[in-house]
Amino acid sequence: MSSAKSWLGLSLSLCFWGLLDLPTSVLSSTPPPPPGKSEALLSDKPQPHSRTKRSWVWNQFFVLEEYTGSDPLYVGKLHSDMDRGDGSIKYILSGEGAGVVFTIDDTTGDIHAIQRLDREERAQYTLRAQALDRRTGRPMEPESEFIIKIQDINDNEPKFLDGPYVATVPEMSPVGTSVIQVTATDADDPTYGSSARVVYSILQGQPYFSVDSKTGVIRTALTNMDREAKEYYEVLIQAKDMGGQLGGLSGTTTVNITLSDVNDNPPRFPQKHYQMSVLESAPISSTVGRVFAKDLDEGINAEMKYTIVDGDGADAFDINTDPNFQVGTITVKKPLSFESKKSYTLKVEGANPHLEMRFLNLGPFQDTTTVHISVEDVDEPPVFEPGFYSVEVPEDVAIGTTIQLISAKDPDVTNNSIRYSIDRSSDPGRFFYIDITTGALMTARPLDREEFSWHNITILAMEMNNPSQVGSVSVAVKVLDVNDNAPEFPRFYEAFVCENAKSGQLIQTVSAVDHDDPRNGQHFHYSLAPEAANNPNFTVRDNQDNTARILTRRSGFRQQEQSVFYLPILISDNGQPALSSTGTLTIQVCSCDDNGHVLSCSPEAYMLPVTLSRGALIAILACIFVLLAFSKTPSQWHLCEGFSQTFRKNYPALPLHALRNTCNLITARLAVIMGVHNLLQAHVVRAVIIFDTVSPQISTVPKKSLGLVYLLNPTKSMFT
Repeated sequence: MSSAKSWLGLSLSLCFWGLLDLPTSVLSSTPPPPPGKSEALLSDKPQPHSRTKRSWVWNQFFVLEEYTGSDPLYVGKLHSDMDRGDGSIKYILSGEGAGVVFTIDDTTGDIHAIQRLDREERAQYTLRAQALDRRTGRPMEPESEFIIKIQDINDNEPKFLDGPYVATVPEMSPVGTSVIQVTATDADDPTYGSSARVVYSILQGQPYFSVDSKTGVIRTALTNMDREAKEYYEVLIQAKDMGGQLGGLSGTTTVNITLSDVNDNPPRFPQKHYQMSVLESAPISSTVGRVFAKDLDEGINAEMKYTIVDGDGADAFDINTDPNFQVGTITVKKPLSFESKKSYTLKVEGANPHLEMRFLNLGPFQDTTTVHISVEDVDEPPVFEPGFYSVEVPEDVAIGTTIQLISAKDPDVTNNSIRYSIDRSSDPGRFFYIDITTGALMTARPLDREEFSWHNITILAMEMNNPSQVGSVSVAVKVLDVNDNAPEFPRFYEAFVCENAKSGQLIQTVSAVDHDDPRNGQHFHYSLAPEAANNPNFTVRDNQDNTARILTRRSGFRQQEQSVFYLPILISDNGQPALSSTGTLTIQVCSCDDNGHVLSCSPEAYMLPVTLSRGALIAILACIFVLLAFSKTPSQWHLCEGFSQTFRKNYPALPLHALRNTCNLITARLAVIMGVHNLLQAHVVRAVIIFDTVSPQISTVPKKSLGLVYLLNPTKSMFT
């Protein structure tokens, strides 16, 4: 028999015989044919003609997948009991795969598979069959449906879809510690035989690991697996179907297992003694050297903490742990001196800060080493003792007075000679001088507290044998105040008195300023100047608060008799010795109403003595104008005092206070007439103040017009 016939016989032997009952069917219990017969389905013998119709006597076929023969694979046979074998019946096949996968002999009803069948691609096909009258095409039987099922064979090996695998397990893990689970799948039918029943085994990786044959869980198989001895393992796992029986298909996968680290190794110093050196001039925090304790672990388990636990250098040196390289860096903690101490010894400990309790028996997890540090001598600059000087000196100290002895010495063993000097950038005014050998600091110029109250100078000390070695120290010189400035009015005072003023009436409150700064504060005393001590018109009352009141001594003032009074006031301070100056208060007589409101203050024309030539008058005006316009002196007192002193040299017969008062009034009038409000910005400090304090009558003069300046006649009546 041919191979095709042999396969057909196998197909027949595996067929499932089924019957499809229809209402008109009368089926016998004829048993199915024995295996090897070519007919897949049997029908009863023909019955008497009283039976109108017979049904299909089948409903499904079974056929094995992966047929490899050269002939079409015989599936089975369709047969109608109306078929008498004379070829009058025509069989038609339709449905899934009809004409493409399966064909039917329209005369015999034999079904064949003409393509390769793969259960993993398609497990069954649903088709329909019909028997027709070949001559008329009339259906002889109703169309019926049947199924062709593809039976599985073991043609797929197990596959690991997720391999290769990567896993980690801590070193020193107990036997049986789960590492990872691997899973293989088999595409064969798990409900048919053992084709898809997979078992696992280990081909490579023993005796370190084992695998559960059913679950694929890999576990440790040895105790005390040490990462430091062997860190990486490659395990080969096999999955085999057919329950692992002979002839089963298999697949493999690789599992790369890494032992992760645990802290099971204590640190150890490979070097038990270190020898280091450092310059005595090394700055604070500079590095001296490094120590290292070796730890076979890694990561957090190899982290180190270094400390100085003993030795005579614990106060001079410090140690810090480098987190990147796990080394201990020794640094300078305080200034070193070769002359004071030439060597130090340190005992350094290196320890693991992260410990595991179950491995403490492998300890101790710390180690120590000894570090010897030698201090090397360097040529150091001179050192001042003390490191800062503060000196107080009165401003009237004589030139050449020694105010402080500066001392420096060479800290080296050689003890070189020292030369002193002043850093001139700190004393540009050259107020001081220092003896180059003794260090005596002396005054070289007069001191003025009002100009510079502090001098911060730098003294340099240089070694004579090595000029490159220079030390420095700061000297703060505080200039103490002495009473060398007289008090004065802060501004030009001009008051007015009403013609109807009564005796004892307040017409002005004055104050003073003093550029000195006594330790107990300023206290001023006010009185009339000696030349006006018996003034019958006005008096001065000291308020005992650095101010004074100007009061009238009589009533009944008249403009026609005298329109302006000049009251010289003596101002004294409380210094030792006391200083004083005279300030003049200009008082205008004005016409007022009953309430004391000014109505008018008529000016009168006055002339200086006729002995003054026109040129002298012009010189006075020009001098005052220039002083007004360009003076940088922040006081009208200084302006007019300077004018009066200078002008009196040429006219000694004129009273000094008369010249002062003449200057004061002229400057006030000039400021008003010329409209010099903005001259304040041109350093005429008093112009606006004068303008704001002149009498109402003066303030009515047009600011933008030039007018005749009426000079005052300095007669005695003006000042009394």
